[in-house]
Amino acid sequence: MRILLATDAWHPQVNGVVRTLTRTVAGLRDNGHEVLCLTPDRVRTMPMPTYPEIRLALVTPGEVSRRIAAFEPDCIHIATEGPLGWMARRHCLKHGLAFTSSFHSRFPEMLVNRLPVPGLERLAYVLLRRFHNPAEVTLVPTPTVTRRLAGLGFSRLRTWARGVDTNQFRPHRANVFDGLERPIMLCAGRVAIEKNIEAFLETDVPGSKVVVGDGPQLGDLKQRYPRVVFTGYRTGDDLARTLSSADVFVFPSRTDTFGLVMLEALACGVPVAAYPVEGPIDVITSASAGVLDDDLATAIGEALMLDRQNCVAFARRFSWDRVTEQFEASLVPASRAKPGRRRADPAGNYSTTKTGPVA
Repeated sequence: MRILLATDAWHPQVNGVVRTLTRTVAGLRDNGHEVLCLTPDRVRTMPMPTYPEIRLALVTPGEVSRRIAAFEPDCIHIATEGPLGWMARRHCLKHGLAFTSSFHSRFPEMLVNRLPVPGLERLAYVLLRRFHNPAEVTLVPTPTVTRRLAGLGFSRLRTWARGVDTNQFRPHRANVFDGLERPIMLCAGRVAIEKNIEAFLETDVPGSKVVVGDGPQLGDLKQRYPRVVFTGYRTGDDLARTLSSADVFVFPSRTDTFGLVMLEALACGVPVAAYPVEGPIDVITSASAGVLDDDLATAIGEALMLDRQNCVAFARRFSWDRVTEQFEASLVPASRAKPGRRRADPAGNYSTTKTGPVA
């Protein structure tokens, strides 16, 4: 099949969404599909306000439509709700093409963390529902996210799991933090306010704290917590060695929909300590893999007592091949939608009509 993937999250961004999409595209190509990725790295971009690491595509709807039409895709998947996602969606609705979408991030909560305006979160979810509900299927990472979005009026939801490469992420003997006081507590991810890293740094526990990653909050946290080791971004084998050197992986986020890096830590033999919230409750489903507690210090202390080999065994349940299979099974022919345009009703549901404005 000829599959078009429209995504605003792509390299050089470093995050779980990009890793998931990259591995899925590789899996689709291995299975014999032709995949065209409509991504911001191929067009002019501008930095996202308050988040310069994320680049927003500066393209016109006409340019996006020409690229889609030239490829003549059998299936269309719109992965993100950024400029490329909205323009690909517009093309599909205008030309009566069926498409699938995916929900990766809790942008409304992330937005409110930066701009605490009353009612903003509700309005943001109205916009996201309008974006996703025309899709034939909207993929979400866990059953918990599925239930929450269904309660918010999102329709046609299907779970799309995540995986981990256990050949790359595996226990390493080398200790990249030689000389640091044990235990070594490590947190990895985007250094931004929605990741709640400060909760980890404020936890009163003995040992050394390490933060792997970069982001808009890095400068402030480095200044306020001089005893914490900040490594910057690490990827691939370098990240695997770094994770393996920790005694416990701390995941303080309360807004992630999954938290792929937790699987990567577990595959390296490192138990997880996290809050019992969306994301961790669907990933850490075995007491042998990690500890979830409203008191992060308690979770860290108990996770340190877990057997590292059990963590490795747990991570091996998560296969990227299975992730690709789920994605393939969710795709629909672009020609499935009836000719004509689709109009939203007040609830954000869509029907196909012969006339009317593009939604």
